[in-house]
Amino acid sequence: MSVVTVDLADHPYDIHIEAGLLWNVANFLSPYSRSGRFLVISDANVAHHIWPAMRNHLSQADLAAEIFILPAGEIGKSWAELEKLTDWLLEHHIERSDHIIALGGGVVGDITGFAAHIVKRGCSFIQIPTTLLAQVDSSVGGKTAINSRAGKNLVGAFHQPAIVLIDPDVLESLPRRQLAAGFAEVVKYGLIDDLDFFDWCETNLDAFFAGDAAARHYAIEHSVKAKARIVAADEKELTGTRALLNLGHTFGHALEADTGFSDRLFHGEAVAAGMVLAFRYSSKLGLCSADDANRTAKLLHNAGLPVTLADAGVGADGAKLVDYMMHDKKMAGGKLPFLLARGIGKTFLSKDVDLADVAAFLDAQHSAEFAA
Repeated sequence: MSVVTVDLADHPYDIHIEAGLLWNVANFLSPYSRSGRFLVISDANVAHHIWPAMRNHLSQADLAAEIFILPAGEIGKSWAELEKLTDWLLEHHIERSDHIIALGGGVVGDITGFAAHIVKRGCSFIQIPTTLLAQVDSSVGGKTAINSRAGKNLVGAFHQPAIVLIDPDVLESLPRRQLAAGFAEVVKYGLIDDLDFFDWCETNLDAFFAGDAAARHYAIEHSVKAKARIVAADEKELTGTRALLNLGHTFGHALEADTGFSDRLFHGEAVAAGMVLAFRYSSKLGLCSADDANRTAKLLHNAGLPVTLADAGVGADGAKLVDYMMHDKKMAGGKLPFLLARGIGKTFLSKDVDLADVAAFLDAQHSAEFAA
């Protein structure tokens, strides 16, 4: 088992990574129970595939649990579902000393963490991520949110979990498309500041998707260590360091908005296309080479991810996509910072990007094709 600590000054916590952990989960959860009971939040897919066996293991350890089931997908991260969830928690007499369990992917973790933050002015929660994207990204760092009509993750709070429990074995049940969406976030850590890890991703791509246990454990552990390091340095994005984790997200959220925040384009798929756009725009500005942009696109394409606007099913023109970006949480003083790159492993935050130029660039990208 690997243990990674998120070393925050006022709330450090551990991330446990172990194959088969889910079937020994009671040993990890027992210290966090109140009177031997947990309230669990999950979605329809996880409740069907994973929850029954986990419930049995908890029962064998004399731990009772009640479950609230969200609809699967981004539709589960709404005001309506948040209202139902908080009402359910209160009906089940949630106390501030309780630990709510988020059992699922990024949507489940995001809305559970936000509900835990606001109900009774703050309860604790535990992350048990069941998708690759949640394991390597959203379960770590305390960002919680729901979506609104104005955009993605615009209503939320920072609320750190008490512990994160990661079982790589649950990835065996993921559809290939979901696994690829999570792999985009793995590649992101290489693109940000770790060329060696990007090289590793290229070399071990086939092994990872073939189910090689060592490759998957390493990818998860390395990604979690990278995120823990960045979060510990800048928990609430006050210095700009944590903003590096948003590589691909400014473009990506606009692509998600154009596709209706739906299963037409998974979040990880949007991030993949967004990272390629960030590198292609950086190349256009003369910041990085076309070779680096093409290398980025090739790895993500080989993973089965969209790397062009056409791949992503995006039809909006550049002006509309930029309009979506104007709701970005990073907006400051009417300016929108962009994550750009001087090369693979050399991402930086730029605060002087011309949005009209971005719109023209995106218009040109509608005719772009990827040649492997």
